[in-house]
Amino acid sequence: HSSHPQQKIAMQQMKNGGGMISFILKGGRDAAIRVAEGTRIFTLAESLGGVESLIEVPAAMTHLSVAGSQLDVDPGLVRLSVGIENKDDLIEDIRQALDGA
Repeated sequence: HSSHPQQKIAMQQMKNGGGMISFILKGGRDAAIRVAEGTRIFTLAESLGGVESLIEVPAAMTHLSVAGSQLDVDPGLVRLSVGIENKDDLIEDIRQALDGA
């Protein structure tokens, strides 16, 4: 977003941004898991690379073993790797998963 303090650097390094998105849910880990399980297009995965859209809840997956340490992540963190599917379908998939959580 243009209000981000490092937006200018990002635009110099990347032509149009990337396909990785993360957000934090107020409901914590349980809400993040419900969202991940509620998606229909995004696939739950630990490795976020490929042409398909993937979703991860780091606090319950990749960062579970470092909980309580300096490497810990917010329990409500959700990471998306956006693939080549139709953007409107992906937006609707996340919307319905959030509504269901």
